[in-house]
Amino acid sequence: MKPFNSLRRRIVVAYTTYAFGFVLFFALIAAFAVEGIEEHLVDNRLRQVAAWAAPRAAGMLPVEMPAGLSFHRGADIPTSLRGLPPGVQEKTVDGVGLHILAGHDALGEYVAVDHESDYEKVELAVYSLFAIGFLGFLLFSYFLGGYVARRLVTPIMDMAEAVSSDQPNVSLEGRRDELGILARAYAAHTAQLRDVLERERFFTGDVSHELRSPLTVIMGAAEVLMAQGKGSASYAPAARIYRAAQEAAECVTVLLLLARAPQLDALALVDVGQVARGETERHQHLVAARPVRLEFAGGEDFTVRAPRELCMSAIGNLVRNACQYTDSGTVTVRMGRNSVSVEDTGPGLPAAVRAALEGQAHGAVLGSGAGGSSGTGLGLALVRRICSYLGASLALEDRPGGGSIFIIRFTPAGSN
Repeated sequence: MKPFNSLRRRIVVAYTTYAFGFVLFFALIAAFAVEGIEEHLVDNRLRQVAAWAAPRAAGMLPVEMPAGLSFHRGADIPTSLRGLPPGVQEKTVDGVGLHILAGHDALGEYVAVDHESDYEKVELAVYSLFAIGFLGFLLFSYFLGGYVARRLVTPIMDMAEAVSSDQPNVSLEGRRDELGILARAYAAHTAQLRDVLERERFFTGDVSHELRSPLTVIMGAAEVLMAQGKGSASYAPAARIYRAAQEAAECVTVLLLLARAPQLDALALVDVGQVARGETERHQHLVAARPVRLEFAGGEDFTVRAPRELCMSAIGNLVRNACQYTDSGTVTVRMGRNSVSVEDTGPGLPAAVRAALEGQAHGAVLGSGAGGSSGTGLGLALVRRICSYLGASLALEDRPGGGSIFIIRFTPAGSN
């Protein structure tokens, strides 16, 4: 999983975003509060001073101001403070910050000046405290989000690791929360799946073993009939019986192999090109006396670690079905980069088989003919199972001009 899409990052971002919005909201409230306090403490005080001092200065009475405050009228107004617009304003004169109330009455202009207002320092201290508090809240939310994310996501990652490593027991099963419920449900479901798979494996193995003996008898009897009927009309039927029994025996071998757990790393290397060439030659009898040509086009040879019988069965089944459902034209077996393709000039793949290849149905025959019946031969489902066992993939492409191209893409040796 990419870190950007991880649940842990989403939780941290959610906490931090919430904290940022919370801080921004209270920052606006704090700013309005500070400005309101300034209006009340400074601006209103200057207006009160001006209202008190203006008539006394007009009556030539002494105007004694508190420390830091001064009142000037007319010619007594300092040059730097003359010509100011009416109202309260802030101005810096000789590096000193001043709060100034400029006004005008019947006697002329006047200014009330707060020379030594401590409010600027108080305002700076308040804003600094707010900034420190807000930054601390953001950091706290970030680390709290990380802590909650670790507490929530780490057990989920442990469960995912247990699933990927095929551990039968998950350490979270003893928890008394939702994760414990999930872990126990997973363990129960996994146990059921294991039971089903084991039963299927044993059943497949038992049935395959039981079929070996009668198939051996059939093949032996067919060989006797072939030996006794050479040159007679009974030879051809005996040969067909022998080939059918041989194909059934091969199918039994495939089922036995699929019933075992895949341990491909310990197997010998198989030359896939040699297998494909051999299957092409072995199925030439399917196109004999028919307007169909079965050919091996060669290509890039490669090796894989796999049971040779499974490679033969997967490729041979594709070749056999392509020959069966191609009325005229060519069936071509071609090697590619870690792949084998079987191309035919048949009428194309029927909808049922295409659905089976896409995983929408099961049991359809792997063939290109519209007349393919369901449930005969190895079938598409078994070919897909062989590919899955070998770590390969089965794909279908439409051939330009009509027909189908089936492609088995193998995992090369050393990549398992």
